[in-house]
Amino acid sequence: RSNTGETMAWSESVDTVLANKEGLAAFWTFLKSEFSEENVEFWLACEDFKKTKSSTKIASKAQKIYSDFIQADAPKEINIDFHTKNYISQNISEPTLTCFDAAQSSIYCLMAKDSFPRFLRSEMYKELVKKHQNRNQKRWFSFL
Repeated sequence: RSNTGETMAWSESVDTVLANKEGLAAFWTFLKSEFSEENVEFWLACEDFKKTKSSTKIASKAQKIYSDFIQADAPKEINIDFHTKNYISQNISEPTLTCFDAAQSSIYCLMAKDSFPRFLRSEMYKELVKKHQNRNQKRWFSFL
């Protein structure tokens, strides 16, 4: 796919943005401008956490995610419901690779339904699409 096609494809779903390096960077920057980058940071931390093999690393990474995003007054506290937060708090002493799944799913839904549509309407996204369209036009003109 061309860059423009790729940029346009981002509008299909939040997954296409999260799976693309440039898309992720643009979305992250957009979330920063809205003071909600902790959502994508938490989502990425969970993705990384789920790939962890060593049990000692599982415990330490879980603790880091908990202290960064979940516990009361965490520096990057995410907005999740009481029951999910409570469940994680009760199970953090013996974490499993799925212990953050409900919270990650909740944050994913929040990004998909709330932040992502605003991102697609943002000047930042429109500029990116325009930049890629211009790049592609230049490529075509170099063949003529």
